[in-house]
Amino acid sequence: MNEIEVFRARSILIVEDSDEDFDTVLEAARMAHVRNRLVRAESAEAARAVLAAERASPFAFVLLDYSLPGEGGLEFLQALRSNPATALLPAVVFTTSINPRDRDAFYAAGANAYHVKNVDFNECLKTLESIFRYWLSSALLPDPSALAWGGNHKA
Repeated sequence: MNEIEVFRARSILIVEDSDEDFDTVLEAARMAHVRNRLVRAESAEAARAVLAAERASPFAFVLLDYSLPGEGGLEFLQALRSNPATALLPAVVFTTSINPRDRDAFYAAGANAYHVKNVDFNECLKTLESIFRYWLSSALLPDPSALAWGGNHKA
């Protein structure tokens, strides 16, 4: 298996509490011919549990909503970056917030990208499809051994 195939075999963590928005993510993944397993977490707490349970299988990236029940997406991202096991895991924010302060806060916390959910369904699908294509085909993702959970470190 070559390096590209390894990246495409990794799961994608979708941290999204809205069923409607998750259905849109699924449709966009289908349109982008995503073969990766999509793992949904409906809260930051659930996302942390998924990451802990799947330490041996690094994720390709996290698609993260800003507004989550309980702990928000920003706090989750800050915790993600402060943990050596997940510090290099790409995090792509996909949110309804167009507030520049929110955008800047996510980038300051270590987001790899910040995208706004378009209210037009077809435009939203196009944005998500481009996210999947970029992160699974164009971006060079961290090697699993560079991630603490893929190496000899304990998370």
